[in-house]
Formats: sequence, structure tokens, C-alpha cells
Amino acid sequence: MQDQSYTFSVAPMMEWTDRHCRYFHRILTRHTLLYTEMITSGAIIHGDRARLLGFDPVERPVALQLGGAEPDELAEAGQIGAAFGYDEINLKVGCPSDRGKSGGFGAGLMAEPALVARCLHAMQDAVDRPVTVKCRIGIDDQDTGADLDRFVETVATAGTTTVIVHARKAWLEGLSAKQNREIPPLDYDRVYRLKDTFPDLRIVVNGGVASLAAAAEHIAHVDGVMMGRSAYHQPYLLADVDRLIFNDPTEPPTRAETIQRLVPYVERALVHGTRLNQITRHILGLYHGQPGARAFRRHLSENAWRPGAGTAILTDAIAHIQSPPGAGLSEAAE
Repeated sequence: MQDQSYTFSVAPMMEWTDRHCRYFHRILTRHTLLYTEMITSGAIIHGDRARLLGFDPVERPVALQLGGAEPDELAEAGQIGAAFGYDEINLKVGCPSDRGKSGGFGAGLMAEPALVARCLHAMQDAVDRPVTVKCRIGIDDQDTGADLDRFVETVATAGTTTVIVHARKAWLEGLSAKQNREIPPLDYDRVYRLKDTFPDLRIVVNGGVASLAAAAEHIAHVDGVMMGRSAYHQPYLLADVDRLIFNDPTEPPTRAETIQRLVPYVERALVHGTRLNQITRHILGLYHGQPGARAFRRHLSENAWRPGAGTAILTDAIAHIQSPPGAGLSEAAE
């Protein structure tokens, strides 16, 4: 199943992929599919929707990731998200966090594929855009072969055609959410076999994808790749996505041009009460690996939080990208 919008995406990451982060990422790549942080269906129904769901149209294509386990509630939250203009509604069934476990949703739902199918069916009946699911290859002692196939086959009966698979098991007991991102071994071959088993489904692989070269290797086996932590900590990787993954020859912005393009957005956000450091925390890795990267980060970290901090902090930061005298090889090679 071919759909270029799923070829490359940035993973939903709690406390990271907020609207400021997504706007910044969109400056770097025009084609990448971006995701919100996971937002619970209850928070959307009962909370401050404008704060939770508001986004700049420039961010599109952008998908809303929901957490929940109650079909009617997820359907209502999906409707609200669609009304805000999200291009896709995604159900998270791979979160091993304590929050997910205590709320009765997340990775534990992989043990209840029929319930997941009911949730997805209700969501699809409620919205006029794609409804997708993100899961793990298994949980705890579940077999990572037959059980994963059974899960995917069941959710597909709800009409879901896109499954995003984090290529690690989730251990719901004994490992923290952070450990679940690192300790269970990656099994990309299992995700590749899933595509072989279900050739008519769109299968996207996630987990441990650290470079665009690795992403290209995965795309030879599945329909798309979702990159997480590397895209956040080394965001300038995204500047090459359009050319290398989407075959778009458009010249990407330089790092300095990226900051310059971000400035008008920052000015608008500050007027509406956003603090500068709420935005600059997402760009600290922009000069990763470049001379002066440490000085760039330090300038933002030491100044963006100050009362009244404005865009001059950003433009001043560009002046700090040159290695300061005496920085030595360790600074230049960082």
C-alpha cells in the first residue's frame, strides 16, 4: 500500500512534540508527517481544547495521537480533533508508562485486541480521515509471532489499514517507561515479516532509527519509518529528509536560516503569553556536531528563561556558533 505521507514521520513523544517543536521541525522538512504528544481522550473532552489541540496550519500534515480505552469517548475525542483540522487520528497501544497502566490504556491493550478493534471502529465511524494504531511487537510473555499477527488481524477487521509498530516488546512489570525504550531488544525482522503476512496493510516501523541511512534500509522492507529521539536531539537530520527520502531537490534551509524563519513564529507566540524557553528548549540540538554547539546551547539555556526574554536571544545565539577561543578539538568535534 503506497502513501507517501507515511514514508517518514517523527514519532509522538511526551513532553517533546508539542506545537512549538512541530513548527520548528516543519521549517526543516516539508513532507515529513508530524505527530502530537499522546493526549488522553478524557483530557480532550473535559479539558482546555484550545491549549491541548491548537496548532499552526503550517505544521500540516500533522496527526493527533490519542490515549484511551473507551470506544465512545475515543470517538468523541477523535471528532473534536478532526474539527481542529488534524489529518490523522492515531490510537496509542504501545505505551508502557505508569500513566497508561493506571488509566487502563497503552501497551496493556495489546492483550485485548477485540477491545482495540471496537475502539478503532468507533473512531472511524466518527471521523472522515484516517484512523491508525501504534503498538509494540508484544508485551510481557506474549509470543512475538502468533500473538502479534492475531492482534493485527483483529484490528484490521475494524477497517484500520495503517499499523505503526515499535519493534520492541514492552515489559509492563519490572521495567520503567524509559527502560522499555532501551532494554528489550529490537526485532526489525519481526516487523518485516508482519508486512509479508499482511501485504495489503500499511506497516510503519519505529524504534531505534538513528539515521536516514537506516531509515532508507527499513523502507526497502516496509511502507514507512518513524524516527523518534534522534530527530529530537539532532533535529538538523530532518533537513535532509525531503531530498533523501521524498526525492524533493529543494534546497533545505541552513541552520542559521532555520532560526531566522523561526523568529516570526516566536514573536507571535510571545505576544500570546508563551515564554521563550518553551520554544527554545526544542532547538538546543540544532547545531549538534558543529563547532560552537555547546556555546549555542549555553546561551539559550542561560538566557531564554529570563523574564522578558525575546527574539534577540535567538539572533544573538547565532553569533555563538563559532568556536570560542581556546575551545579546542573537544568543542569543535562535539
